[in-house]
Amino acid sequence: MEKFEQIFSLLNEKAEKYEKAEGISFLDGVLQALEDVLDEKEQPLFQDSTKDDIRKAIQIAILKGMRKTSQPNHQMTPDTLGLLVGYFVEQFFEEQLKTGPISLLDPAVGTGNLLLTVMNLFDGKTSATGIEVDELLIRLAADSAELTEQPIVLYHQDALQKMLVDPVDAVICDLPVGYYPNEEVALEYELCAHEGMSYAHHLFIEQSIKHTKEGGYLFFLIPANMFESEQSKDLHKYLKKTTWIQAVIQLPENLFSAKAHEKSILILQKQTKSERAPREVLLAKVPNMSNKEALAMFFEKVQMWKESK
Repeated sequence: MEKFEQIFSLLNEKAEKYEKAEGISFLDGVLQALEDVLDEKEQPLFQDSTKDDIRKAIQIAILKGMRKTSQPNHQMTPDTLGLLVGYFVEQFFEEQLKTGPISLLDPAVGTGNLLLTVMNLFDGKTSATGIEVDELLIRLAADSAELTEQPIVLYHQDALQKMLVDPVDAVICDLPVGYYPNEEVALEYELCAHEGMSYAHHLFIEQSIKHTKEGGYLFFLIPANMFESEQSKDLHKYLKKTTWIQAVIQLPENLFSAKAHEKSILILQKQTKSERAPREVLLAKVPNMSNKEALAMFFEKVQMWKESK
């Protein structure tokens, strides 16, 4: 068995015991299992494993728990998308990553899988802040961060309310999609809907831009049809005023269970007086990930665009 399989097996066994003995959900059992591991200070299996083995094992255990519940906010960003986001973070911060750590923010951190995937790629070169409104998810994220020894400060709160977070170099976020129920808070945003309820994903973009340094970058996983909605004109106007759109990357359809769930990667740069907009926005489609030749051509296209910037 590989290391991550051994760790998953240990967590799975502990979680199932808690599920049966205490009548709790498997996901709560996973949390108890992680806390047991953290309490058992000598845990050779974890000490001898890579940070990504630990992250993957925890991810599989959490996914098993999520499949047993029907809570819509209990979802996880797949590794494939996390690695793609990490690739683009590297492209835009190549020089900065050589000289010192970059600060990251995920305002909808969930269990931390997207954030930890990116941090593990640049191990020791990032520090991060994560915000999450769901108590179970943020506790899972906290234990995952501790076991992978990644420096993440976590806040349990609604990220669309006032955040005590210093501006960061980069925001990475798998945007929560849907209507935002707190209309009083929504009124404080420029992207508040003129009629009816506001889109949470639009408000998350505005809040993220506010908490990004001038010249910093934002990497969002967005609904593929986000710019086709009835509120998209206001969003486009706001983005044009505050940011430069660097790239819109369409993701392969086969990564999603239905057309309605398809996503793209939107990359923005917060406007600054010392820099200028790119000559052209990178518009590209990621091919089927199993097609190595097409994938190599895609990465080549990204490099060519980067050099022409």
